[in-house]
Amino acid sequence: NEESQNSFRIFFILCVLLIAILMVYTLIKFKFHYLPESIAIVFLGFIIGGIFQIFNHFNIGNIKEEEMLNPTIFFLIMLPPIIFESGYSLHKGNFFANLGSIVLFAVLGTAISAFTIGSGLWVLGQAKISYGLTAKQSFGFGALISAVDPVATLAIFSAIDVHPTLYMLVFGESVLNDAVSIVMTDTIIHFNDTEAGSALGTAVGEFFLSFTMSGLIGAAFALLLALLLKHIALQKTPSLEFCTVCLFAYGPYFLAEGLHLSGIMAILSSGLVMSHYAHYNLSIMTQVTVQQVFRTFAFLAESCVFAYLGMAIFSFNHNFQPAFIIWSLILCLVGRGLNIGLLSLLANRFRTHKITFQQQFIMWFSGLRGAIAFALALHLPFDSETKHVIVSATLVIVLFTVVCLGGSTTHAIKLVNWWTDRQTGRQRLSSEDRNRLHHDSTESLGYGGEEEGEYVHVQTDIPDTEYMLSKTVELGRSKHLEEVEPQVSDHHARGWARWDQRYFIPFFRKRFTQQEIRRACDEMQDLTTKWHTDVEGGSQLLDEDEHSL
Repeated sequence: NEESQNSFRIFFILCVLLIAILMVYTLIKFKFHYLPESIAIVFLGFIIGGIFQIFNHFNIGNIKEEEMLNPTIFFLIMLPPIIFESGYSLHKGNFFANLGSIVLFAVLGTAISAFTIGSGLWVLGQAKISYGLTAKQSFGFGALISAVDPVATLAIFSAIDVHPTLYMLVFGESVLNDAVSIVMTDTIIHFNDTEAGSALGTAVGEFFLSFTMSGLIGAAFALLLALLLKHIALQKTPSLEFCTVCLFAYGPYFLAEGLHLSGIMAILSSGLVMSHYAHYNLSIMTQVTVQQVFRTFAFLAESCVFAYLGMAIFSFNHNFQPAFIIWSLILCLVGRGLNIGLLSLLANRFRTHKITFQQQFIMWFSGLRGAIAFALALHLPFDSETKHVIVSATLVIVLFTVVCLGGSTTHAIKLVNWWTDRQTGRQRLSSEDRNRLHHDSTESLGYGGEEEGEYVHVQTDIPDTEYMLSKTVELGRSKHLEEVEPQVSDHHARGWARWDQRYFIPFFRKRFTQQEIRRACDEMQDLTTKWHTDVEGGSQLLDEDEHSL
């Protein structure tokens, strides 16, 4: 009986994913421009949850349990491919160019946001203005709700071609912020209330120790894989090569979790380092396979999570506290504002190209909450009533930010651009200015460039063609930084880039011989020739059948 129920649960998940895929395809095919696919999948989950609620009302089956998002399944199965793919597909040049600012926003910014929300809710609870939480519960909720997930916003950014620095600041912060928020929430939950004074320093130390050690574990796995692929000719057997990559991708996650560290930080670090070194030691066939397989897994996991978010409106026994929800949302916006405003002032003291006020506004507007915050809320070990209040508030905040803020990002960017035009009296940037902005975005690596003016458009150009607010489409279109920028020689590189080019890349990357390159080209040519022959042969058979009819 239990095996039958588990089979039904899996079949139910597959059906939801199939409907989500068909819906995303429909959005792409009919060029529905104004609805990001993440929001569309949330609406799909809402509709499915409503239908199931009607079935339960008339006692037609009981699928309440199948609708619930199991936190264990989320953290062990769904989240790892999402985090790994985000790190593996990251544009490394622009990421490392803004690494200092990204780490500042992701680590210190998350702490500012969590402290603002946690302290605000605790004070409001003590004053009987909002639902009362203990200090641990308030700061735990503040840490989990500080996990940003701007999936809808990033799809829009990619579609309408925003400033590359703005895109990377938002994307890079969201990637690191997930790991920071998870580690911070776990640290606060296990905080010892009875020895608050001495335990505070210990908790902070444990947080940074877990964060650092997890990152080192992931980087070590990735570097070991790079050396293994460099010295062992697995390129001749792509299946073994791909299996090796998968094992090294997931290995650091489970090792870190087994050591009570952060598996998310480990697998993120693994994806970042692996794509920078090990990726170039793979055969061309495995390179394509790795990118597409992990992108597919990430899409399926994200779709499942967003569908569950929509269904959770009906499937969870909610305890809505209006005052608590409203104050939580206000404090989220205030905490995000303090985070972006204060840390932008600090970062601009060390940046050649400043983070402008317009970019700061869009960064604040892009602070959407997502699936990680909701899963963390389900995972809280608090009493039943408090947990239901927190989960209900988290769900409302996630849906509000994803649907309302995420859905209006395009209009916010247009408003900022209009305000910029009024302040400067100029029109959209020319192609030469746009190329200069792309070139200047690597200033943090020491690649030269002139100082930006006080007002810079957050959008570098108006798209010449119609755009789709689809992450699935735009990931295939978006160019890597290396494709739009001239390659920087070792002579002009400074700091980490110079060390990387001189020592790390030659040590960890393999130098392929001309014979190996020709063999790889022949393999790809054979694949395309076989595909062309099969398609051409199939077309001829179809023509002959139609002619005979």
